[in-house]
Amino acid sequence: MNKSDLSNNSLSSSFSDPLTIAKNPVIPSKRNMPNNVQLVKEILELKQEKNAVILAHNYQIPEVQDIADFTGDSLGLSLEAAKTTADLIVFCGVYFMAETAAILSPEKRVLIPDKNAGCSLASSITAQQLRSWKSEHPNSIVVSYVNTTAAVKAESDYCCTSTNAVKIVESIPEKHQILFLPDMFLGTYVQKITGRKNILVWWGECHVHAAIGSKEISKARHNHPKAKFLIHPECGCINSAMYLTSEKDPSTTNGKILSTGNMEKYVRESQSTEFVVATENGMLHPLRKKNPGKTFYPISDQSVCEFMKMTNLEKLRNSLRENIFEVKVPERIAKQARIPLERMLAIK
Repeated sequence: MNKSDLSNNSLSSSFSDPLTIAKNPVIPSKRNMPNNVQLVKEILELKQEKNAVILAHNYQIPEVQDIADFTGDSLGLSLEAAKTTADLIVFCGVYFMAETAAILSPEKRVLIPDKNAGCSLASSITAQQLRSWKSEHPNSIVVSYVNTTAAVKAESDYCCTSTNAVKIVESIPEKHQILFLPDMFLGTYVQKITGRKNILVWWGECHVHAAIGSKEISKARHNHPKAKFLIHPECGCINSAMYLTSEKDPSTTNGKILSTGNMEKYVRESQSTEFVVATENGMLHPLRKKNPGKTFYPISDQSVCEFMKMTNLEKLRNSLRENIFEVKVPERIAKQARIPLERMLAIK
């Protein structure tokens, strides 16, 4: 994998390589940190003073999720922020998410509390690599997962989420070859579900989801035999899970392949009371919070994204207080990146 092409980004000079951070994570120390009650008070006061809206991805630490105005997946958060009358967006997530918010709310300022909160999946393809790939396959349609940089979105024809990836691909006439990027597991999932033979998939991955394999599924199934299994389509086990599910293998009984948003919906409507969740462990907090009568287990205690855990209440307070770190997308790139996002949103 390679570093993201962030040469046009105002924070590019200080942005660290997500893969390096993943191997050497900097987890904030709890020692000498201000009291959470005081921090919450300061954050709420600053939010009101600056007419700000706070967004928190489902993988953020619980206290950050709890103080946010909106929690959810990356695109949904940006869309919610765009509807508000806020002057300032503080995105507690990773960098590409803040870029998307800036693209969809050009009249608002966008801050990210930690400028080094990157994404190993977004970093697996650069805009230059995409341009080279497109030149090798002229007349192809590029479908980019939203977990990509603004520069990559600007080189794409459509964006998609894990929820609507199949629908987006199915909306494209079959005569067109599709270049799907950057997640190989989600891409393979789309290939399988749509049955299309003319989809080429970029070989990228989220390092957290890629580590969730058949071994983790088997162990969790043994430990929680009555639980429903909720599996994110970015997971490394997705190929075997799809195959076994389609073959009605007994080992996938009670298994569902779902985006984080659909996990919430499925759990809310399900009569089951036990669930194993195969995605980043931060997702367990909103599931437990919204479903107090149900029990949730992580697929593995190791399913933790170091980037998502970089933001804490102190950094959030500092971001609001000092207006750091502002995320700007050059208008040329933002204008081009808006096109695939709008095309996606137009498909119902």
